[in-house]
Amino acid sequence: MTDAPPKISLKNVKKAFGDKVVLDGVNLDVAVGESVVIIGGSGTGKSVAIKCILGLLTPDEGTIEIDGRDVLDMTPREREKLNMQIGMLFQAAALFDSLPVWENVSFGLLAEKRCGRDEARDIALEKMALVGLKPDIADLSPADLSGGMQKRVGLARAIAIDPSIIFFDEPTTGLDPIMADVINKLIVHVNENVGATALTITHDMASAKKIGDRIAMLYEGKIIWAGPPDDVDQSGNDYLDQFIHGRTTGPIKMAIRA
Repeated sequence: MTDAPPKISLKNVKKAFGDKVVLDGVNLDVAVGESVVIIGGSGTGKSVAIKCILGLLTPDEGTIEIDGRDVLDMTPREREKLNMQIGMLFQAAALFDSLPVWENVSFGLLAEKRCGRDEARDIALEKMALVGLKPDIADLSPADLSGGMQKRVGLARAIAIDPSIIFFDEPTTGLDPIMADVINKLIVHVNENVGATALTITHDMASAKKIGDRIAMLYEGKIIWAGPPDDVDQSGNDYLDQFIHGRTTGPIKMAIRA
């Protein structure tokens, strides 16, 4: 047993845009080294939750703590220092077309002047190898790569700074089932090797079950169920059951415009 605080802790986090309430009291703890996946339909607030943790959005109410510190009370300098410990794999990889692959991977290192270009390239090649990319693509443009390879480059960039936290935003979106499984296995492999705390948002249940130590479902601004992947199919929660089976009938009502 340990009394160490959660790596990430959201307590009664609320966020609205005008009359639209997106987060309505989110409570979620992510332990050090744990991989938690937030699932939910489009527009349920998954991305808003991530943006609040990153400091891109400010919650209307509640607290967000990292390592026991309320990030909402941090100075801009403290917040910037914290964000230097966070890696991010974006939904569409978000690579810079004007930079070769190795500079994309080492972008954070170079932008923050953590090392020189030669060392940055060496680190980039090391992280590329960790995600199964060969050195001969280091000088290629991202446009020369397939979608799956671009995701790998994005993953290598996310771990280049040796982060203590990694966020994965819809990591398998746009990939065929085989490549999606490859990316899922890489995420598990990377998490094990880097030892970072991981928080993923997705609506891909195959991905959620493979990469998560725990799955949490967000619906109408709240976490309505959380538990290990093995419990998902026998959760007894009607909302989760409808979501994972993709049923049109059930307690979840889709808002359809005429």
